[in-house]
Amino acid sequence: MSAEEKIEIHRGLKGVYFERSGTTFIDGKAGELRYRGYSIHDLAEQSSFEETAYLLLHGELPTAAQLTEFDARLKGARRLPNEVLSIINTMKQAHPMDVLRTAVSALAGFEPDSFDNSIAATRDKGIRLAAMVPMIVAVHEAIRNGRAIPEPDHSLSHAANFLWMITGRKPSAQAAQLMDRDLILHAEHGSNASSFTARVVIGTEANLHAAMTAAIAALSGPAHGGAAEDVMRMAQEIGTPENAAAYVKAKRAAGEAVTGFGHRVYRTEDPRARHMRDGVEKLSQEMGEPKWFAILQAVVDAMKPYARFGVNVNVDFYSGAIYYLNGIAPDLFVPIFAVGRVPGWTVQCMEQLQNNILIRPLTLYDGPAARPYLPAANRQDM
Repeated sequence: MSAEEKIEIHRGLKGVYFERSGTTFIDGKAGELRYRGYSIHDLAEQSSFEETAYLLLHGELPTAAQLTEFDARLKGARRLPNEVLSIINTMKQAHPMDVLRTAVSALAGFEPDSFDNSIAATRDKGIRLAAMVPMIVAVHEAIRNGRAIPEPDHSLSHAANFLWMITGRKPSAQAAQLMDRDLILHAEHGSNASSFTARVVIGTEANLHAAMTAAIAALSGPAHGGAAEDVMRMAQEIGTPENAAAYVKAKRAAGEAVTGFGHRVYRTEDPRARHMRDGVEKLSQEMGEPKWFAILQAVVDAMKPYARFGVNVNVDFYSGAIYYLNGIAPDLFVPIFAVGRVPGWTVQCMEQLQNNILIRPLTLYDGPAARPYLPAANRQDM
């Protein structure tokens, strides 16, 4: 290959823009994140998950009447077909992400608009899935622990009802608000691995449930969605704040990453992290377990020398502590990520469908040169 023909490989498609999007703006250097033009800080501090989901799916913040109607639609979809409940029961010993992926796939069979890929139908299916995905997670958690399947409480918000159903306890106002904020912060994040996967699938003109199933499969990989669970495992291993510095030093000396730090996009602190940090501090005090926040902050302090290299705390560093303090099992941390991300996956699919093109990148062949085929009798052992 001549110099003029040299092809540059962008492994992992790093730095490659494959499409335009009017949904999420990310400035990794400045640490800025906006949904539909609105700062993540304003949304985290002033909005609700329901309002943010409406914003993502419709492009504008809702009026009071529109928000009431949207909330009613979410609450009205908090039901799973009996056949899907049976599938969950059959799989009750499986990992929650495997159950979630399978149940979402099965829901396609009960969706009357399954093959309607119009923008309106895709949005409507996304709203129903936003209500059903937390139901799947909560129902599975109840079944595998031998509890009766809880009834959704329509007096509770999306986040508060999810906490009620998954734990069997009505959450405090602080716990509900923090879960609501967590879902807002995870609702959308541009072309990450799972969202790109959803675009690839919907780009083939498959239906939304197929794209959502594939997105959940992508999220199940620890390189994408596993940080929150790993952070709490790390905190338990450290044990006390005094051990944090030695732990970090040993990790760095071994050339190993400290989980919850660094991000594929952000070169400064993840802008979502501060909202989780403040919440974890308050919730840990409310729950009478302040040591977890103290351990996490000690790790942050020990990692400060590496910030100049772009290794900063990310949102998942604090998320795991929120779930843990609410008594949620560690293997549910990634499914909770999915609960928040359904609106984001849906809007990514909507954008793909609005100006669809089959996503088909190239790979540069570097295998053997052309060679003749030999009959089996003429082949030599290599």
